[in-house]
Amino acid sequence: MNKKILIILSLFASLPNLWSQQTNDTASVFPPETSRTSKPWTRWWWMGNAVDKKNLKENLIVLHNAGLGGVEITPIYGIKGEEENFIDYLSPKWMEMLGYTIHIADSLDMGVDMVLGTGWPYGGPKVSAENAATKLVVNKYQLENGERIKKNIEVDPEKEKNYTRLLYVLAFGEDGTYKNLTDELKGKFLNWKARKEDYTIYAVYAGKTGQMVKRAAPGGKGFTLDHYSEEALHEYLQPFNKALQGYEGKIHSIFNDSYEVYGTNFTPKFFVEFEKRRGYDLKPYLPLLLKEEDSEEANRVKSDYRETLSDLLLHNFDEPWTAWAHSKGFKSRLQAHGSPGNLIDLYASADTPECETFGSMPFDIPGFRRLEKNIREGDADPVMLKFSSSAAHISGKPLTSSETFTWLRDHFKTALSQTKPEAEELMLNGINHIYLHGNAYSPERAKWPGWKFYAAVNFSPDNTIWEDAPALFSYISNCQSLLQAGKADNQTLLYWPIYDVWGKYLDGQLFFQFKIHSLDEWLHETPFYKLTNDLMKKGFQLDFISDSYIAKAKVKDGKLLLPGGSYKTLVIPDTKRMKLATLQKLLSLKKQGANIIFQGLPETVPGIKNYKEETQELKKTLNENKDRIRQSSDIQASLKESGVLPESLVDKGLKYIRRDENGNKIYFLVNHTSEAIADFIPLNGHYSEVNIFDPLTGKTGKAVTKSQADQTLVKINLEPGKSLFLKTGEIQGSKNWKYYEIAGNSFPLDGSWNISFEKGGPELPEDTILTQLESWTKLSKKAEAFSGTASYQLEFDKPEADADSWMLNLGDVRESAKVWLNGKYIGDAWSVPFKINIGELKEGKNTLTLKITNLPANRVRDMELRGEEWKIFYEINMVDKDYKKFDATKWEPTPSGLLGPVSMTPLRLDHENSNNHN
Repeated sequence: MNKKILIILSLFASLPNLWSQQTNDTASVFPPETSRTSKPWTRWWWMGNAVDKKNLKENLIVLHNAGLGGVEITPIYGIKGEEENFIDYLSPKWMEMLGYTIHIADSLDMGVDMVLGTGWPYGGPKVSAENAATKLVVNKYQLENGERIKKNIEVDPEKEKNYTRLLYVLAFGEDGTYKNLTDELKGKFLNWKARKEDYTIYAVYAGKTGQMVKRAAPGGKGFTLDHYSEEALHEYLQPFNKALQGYEGKIHSIFNDSYEVYGTNFTPKFFVEFEKRRGYDLKPYLPLLLKEEDSEEANRVKSDYRETLSDLLLHNFDEPWTAWAHSKGFKSRLQAHGSPGNLIDLYASADTPECETFGSMPFDIPGFRRLEKNIREGDADPVMLKFSSSAAHISGKPLTSSETFTWLRDHFKTALSQTKPEAEELMLNGINHIYLHGNAYSPERAKWPGWKFYAAVNFSPDNTIWEDAPALFSYISNCQSLLQAGKADNQTLLYWPIYDVWGKYLDGQLFFQFKIHSLDEWLHETPFYKLTNDLMKKGFQLDFISDSYIAKAKVKDGKLLLPGGSYKTLVIPDTKRMKLATLQKLLSLKKQGANIIFQGLPETVPGIKNYKEETQELKKTLNENKDRIRQSSDIQASLKESGVLPESLVDKGLKYIRRDENGNKIYFLVNHTSEAIADFIPLNGHYSEVNIFDPLTGKTGKAVTKSQADQTLVKINLEPGKSLFLKTGEIQGSKNWKYYEIAGNSFPLDGSWNISFEKGGPELPEDTILTQLESWTKLSKKAEAFSGTASYQLEFDKPEADADSWMLNLGDVRESAKVWLNGKYIGDAWSVPFKINIGELKEGKNTLTLKITNLPANRVRDMELRGEEWKIFYEINMVDKDYKKFDATKWEPTPSGLLGPVSMTPLRLDHENSNNHN
């Protein structure tokens, strides 16, 4: 078991009537030992690549000692004044630093990922104009009947300043005539006369977006890459083939960030690729494609265009990119969101699909602070998160990762307590490999607050929250060790009808991005979204599936088999457009015994080729199979009839995710409500034994259970903000989980608190004594500016009460606390609720010692008020949560220290439930 866990005792919350604690360790098989993969990793920004061996080693040791399992190297812009230390990307010196990093990380049992480039998206100095991100450029010329055009066909140099290549010249008559005039060109010169009707001439170019790499590091500036061209990708990879010789198998993963290649709706070979994939020549349909009206046929052509972009991104970039990684002994990690493609297929093309969270989500947990002035509204919609985890589950990928905590609060204002429920929300939706966003390499010579990335949160030793960050990392590691065990146990598949999105006008956009920041445009108002939410809220666990994975599905013993596992049921939400081949495959699966439930039936096929004939065939197929197609107005009832039962524990307000490990079930339960849950909660199925694991404390034990109908009832108690794991099946050597009940009224801890400031800055305030707890910022100007750790000590008499143990309630803590009782270290209190079981008190006088650490906000505020400059970064230097100029002088002092009230509650062992297990 992780050593960090063993030094932490239970953090327990005040329940209406019950407390639980297990006092003996169990066999090591539950929970699993933590590993480098189960630990959280971090994005590691190399600013200006100004790294050296001494500081690389020291940085990695600090990250390792805090409990991180690996780093992802992302080179970005540099620090002003450090220019002499900049290292060009992929230069011999840079490769030497990479090799040294891998060597030190390996000695610490840490992994190393890297980005194939600097900043984002992929691109750089080796990307030629030909291989740069491309856009469709069309110029029009109007000719009346009998009029002749005699001119060079050229783009307006003021509008298209980048490399632009003419591909076709096409003429369209007002009566529908189409002529390809490309062969009429003499160089760029066109001499042609309109006959019998008026014509519009379209000059079609492969233009360039001109986008450069964003936040590039030295040696990394240049054009963004064309992500639809396999030739461009292979050309881009050539420098890496050379540079990474000898690194085969030494890098864990290569990484590709969210798709931020803006406005790129084309590639030079697009028309050829389109005809190959859609089965018709796009050129005659150009007026429909570019039509700025919401019309059915125009939207059908646009749908085909958008689908082709998706195909090109998948087959010409993401799949060969992963194949290249495998040829080097690396894995691939991909953020597909933001792309113009089918997210499920794109995520699934990588070894590790990765989602991200951006901003802050609301939670009903009492005491959880989310002040409007400190936050960005978040985009961590559970349905959006499930696109990445679903892709992993159906394709058989064991890990789903997440870029985590991006802009959780403004700079220097994120507390550890605010990270925990955000991480839990990810894990509840299938993410089991968290990457922090993030940590900037910072050398010893850097003045406080060190080198910083422009987007918060920065997890670094210079940030005061690092004092207790190991407790957060330990919690995540404990959770992920179980969430990486076995496999996902979702029984239902839900079809994502992407053609219903592609088939809309979408303001005429050919390049439509499926972004996490624009869910209202493509997700929130859809029947798919509503059905997903309805099912999840009622306790059904599910994964999404695409047309291509339906095509791969097989049936065995009535279950749908996919590369990642089996499912009992496939649900088709209300869907307007469906490929005829998909419907035919669904009916084939149905005939083989698969359980497929239709909420609604498709009305037409997508695209324009033969759509009238295929729509008739689709309707005919539906009519001929109307007895076979199961259409339901109550999907939940239909699922239950099919043997897919929801977990009714959600009726108590619990959130959960379930995994299967060799037939035993692993449940992760989280209480994000405002009320404690102290009751028997139902699990589907009969189990002779259920064990509890508290990932916050590392405690385990055998739960009290009883049978009821087709369920096993398990006794738990969860305060708001708490979580537990349950695992079914016998655990060798497991001891009984100890249940406690409140034995009397709480006792306030009043008296004189001796406060001494131990470490931090800009300077240590004077020691003081408080008889009434308040923010230390009110003590003096020094204390107002101080960020760091202070010791609080109180002597108190043991209360007059009969108790087997005592629960300490610290009240409002700003922001984390280490706890000692009578000189004995008890543990960390870093998350809501700030309560901890401290065991027995001695007779007479007892001494409580707390080491309280606040946020770095007040020290930064003080620096800026005094005119001390710390913002010394190139490019975006610096911004706040709203991407406006960062200005801490406008802040009020952030409350700091122990605000209380502090109390002790007597606990009595519930002998009946603790010792008499069924």
